[in-house]
Amino acid sequence: MKIRLLVAVLCSLVICKSAMAGDMTKKATFAGGCFWCMEPEFKSIDGVSKVVSGYTGGTVPNPTYEQVSTGDTGHFEAIEITYDPSKVSYMALLDIFWKNVDPLDDYGQFCDKGSQYRAGVFVHDDEQKVQAEISKEKVQGMFEKPIATVIRPAVEFWPAEDYHQDYYIKNKTRYKMYRYGCGRDEKLNILWNGKPKIAE
Repeated sequence: MKIRLLVAVLCSLVICKSAMAGDMTKKATFAGGCFWCMEPEFKSIDGVSKVVSGYTGGTVPNPTYEQVSTGDTGHFEAIEITYDPSKVSYMALLDIFWKNVDPLDDYGQFCDKGSQYRAGVFVHDDEQKVQAEISKEKVQGMFEKPIATVIRPAVEFWPAEDYHQDYYIKNKTRYKMYRYGCGRDEKLNILWNGKPKIAE
């Protein structure tokens, strides 16, 4: 009987600890053009436990890639990040986001044009909204042209089809060819070379 009681107590402690750990995680949602190219920029960050490619900001429930690709659903290609704020700050994530988009493009990103490829920050609470606005002001101070990247309240996020998840790992050669052909890294280097961190 004592052994059973001890096991029950230990199990309860494990469950409570797991729940507490789960409560520590938060969500961050960013749109930066092709979600294939945004995933790897966050996957290796200490404190980030999950990055999912998907769609957000639109009017059609559970949209498909084909639907979103038409540009008629109002969705952005986006990523949803699960992170531990005790290990990585939201402002640090914003810094990574800005350095991986063209904030001046109001109709897509790099070679991908259309409303579904716009850059955006989708905030999950008031704290994120304040930090996102502060970061946007800092970015604006680095450029003469107006910042086109939008900041909106987070809405329903729909995970993309399985073949889109971790595309840069599953299809390395095709991914590298696409990224190079799109001129993403070349443009990012031109835009951000020598620019200070947003988080500083």
